[in-house]
Amino acid sequence: MKIKNTFKGNKSSLPSKICAQCGLSMTWRKSWAKNWDEIKYCSDKCRTLSKAKV
Repeated sequence: MKIKNTFKGNKSSLPSKICAQCGLSMTWRKSWAKNWDEIKYCSDKCRTLSKAKV
């Protein structure tokens, strides 16, 4: 999914996902632009907790 450079401060128009660990909604961030499709967790804490479960 590509994000157009038309962002003008309206965060409701940005895509969002649900964190696979905690279930919270996470909104697209510029730092996630290159790998947005692969993002599953909202934070490092959720990522490490999910690996500890297995």
